[in-house]
Amino acid sequence: MRTCVIFNPTARGDKARHFRKHLDEFAPGLALKPTQAPGDGRRLAAEAVRDGFETIVAAGGDGTLNEVLNGIADVPGGFARARLGVLPLGTVNVFAREVGIPLRLRAAWQTILNGGERTVDVPFAEFTAEDGARQRRHFVQLAGAGLDAKAISLVDWQMKKRVAQFAYVLAGLKAMRGPHPLITVEAGGQTAAGQLVLVGNGRFYGGSLPVFPDAKLDDGLLDICVFPKLSLFLVARYAMGFITGSPLVPREVKVLRVPRAKLTAAGPVPFEVEGDLCGSLPMELGLLPNALRVVA
Repeated sequence: MRTCVIFNPTARGDKARHFRKHLDEFAPGLALKPTQAPGDGRRLAAEAVRDGFETIVAAGGDGTLNEVLNGIADVPGGFARARLGVLPLGTVNVFAREVGIPLRLRAAWQTILNGGERTVDVPFAEFTAEDGARQRRHFVQLAGAGLDAKAISLVDWQMKKRVAQFAYVLAGLKAMRGPHPLITVEAGGQTAAGQLVLVGNGRFYGGSLPVFPDAKLDDGLLDICVFPKLSLFLVARYAMGFITGSPLVPREVKVLRVPRAKLTAAGPVPFEVEGDLCGSLPMELGLLPNALRVVA
């Protein structure tokens, strides 16, 4: 199969710096397209599909992976024409952990060479952008509205390079300040409301934390966790979860397992997709069942 690698040269310091050298050792002459700015991964992935590449590898973190995914989706019939490969060079690499792709570069590349694949659902968020245009953003692992999106806007990116996902915990503590408007989730005839909503396609959130323990990538369902009220105690429980690997989900959390949902809020509430801020509520969630082929 013709393979194209879309590479984020800023991903995870040393891993990114040594990536090109390693890749030349593994597969000299492979098509390599480095990104230069946000959004490049999406554009380059769409070009690669149109150029007839059958495997498109996202070499970077979860943000690079999401751009490549959406680039494939931008081309009519893109999911049928190309499959997704992952070389995890980022800080957290949640999706790679979810599907069992090794985090070591050489082993991950061997996975791609072996060529095995599986199909997974592709969720999406539909929303109105600031310019009034209706947009759709696909994702494979997770999305969120409320505290976690606000925390992403407060992450110290230099600290993230030093302490990885713990930078998000610190940002979460900062995000606790200020009002937290109530978010309403309507799905499958059910309604739930809370100050934080997390949406999972897979089990993991923030690394290897199984916030969605019953989720499966190919079950045709989104797992939506609605947290009624935020507190410092809640953030502390999740901080401990990062250390122990236990979900520590409070009993009062409402879990909906549905194919579609709508999220609204009484005040301004940001939402994120795969760790990238997208806009503010309202938004609608849906999914394309078993649409994406992943090398895994």
